[in-house]
Amino acid sequence: MGKGIDNRRYREMEVAEGVFIPDYDVEYPEDNSSDRIVKVRYDGRDVNVFDENYPYLDDSLSFKIQNFINQFLLRIIVVPLNNLRYGVKVKGKENLKPFRKLFKNGAMTVCNHVYRWDLVCVLRAMGIHRTWFPIYAEHLKGKDAWFMRYCGGIPVPETSGGMRPFNAAFDELHKRKQWMHVFPEASSWRFYTPVRSFKKGAFTMAYRYGMPLIPCVISYRKRTGIYKIFDKTGEPLITLNVGTPIIPDTTKPRKDETDRLLHEAHAQMVKMAGITKNPWPAE
Repeated sequence: MGKGIDNRRYREMEVAEGVFIPDYDVEYPEDNSSDRIVKVRYDGRDVNVFDENYPYLDDSLSFKIQNFINQFLLRIIVVPLNNLRYGVKVKGKENLKPFRKLFKNGAMTVCNHVYRWDLVCVLRAMGIHRTWFPIYAEHLKGKDAWFMRYCGGIPVPETSGGMRPFNAAFDELHKRKQWMHVFPEASSWRFYTPVRSFKKGAFTMAYRYGMPLIPCVISYRKRTGIYKIFDKTGEPLITLNVGTPIIPDTTKPRKDETDRLLHEAHAQMVKMAGITKNPWPAE
């Protein structure tokens, strides 16, 4: 048993028969579900200051060109490579069909944050090529900054003065009927099985915009056949499970409805992951 699953939370977890639990060699925290254990790979270059002067919504020609290049590379390289390396399967897309008309004004997806290309899985499952998502500012100071920024990442401001233009950017994106994505666990834990506790931000945003909320969860499969070629560090194969959209009722008080969205999304994700006893509370 690797140190990844030799962990109090794993010992408390119960799963349905047949659920595969990766024995990945990472030491996961036991107490704080949002601890950041993936380190930013800094490249030493000068970076932006993420304050009130940063262009959180950039409509410049330069941004549009680089965004186009990013989307092109995503489609022809990243998506196929992700499928090849991780054998990505999508389950539950039929849950979206009754709600398609609601998506014409945009929607919000949420997913557990468990590996580098989990957002790519969500994009594929939704049949969209772009979504906008909040991201820790320090990730735009590292080697993956270009991909994350032009894939749709909007940095969470590092100063209080930056919050107004940050919120205004998402307000405008909603007016443009764009899709949004949030990882409510806040940080990435590679190939972690339990569904961790959620921050409220995603659900507050869904309520604010009255956007359909689509819960997704990544579960795992054992590597077999040709996929064993890519099995260098115990990484599993990936299944992206799509849940039933949850519709915010904006006539109800914000706190009550935000709590409902959070708990319903968490419960769906736990169930889709095949977890019968989840060791983390919903929030």
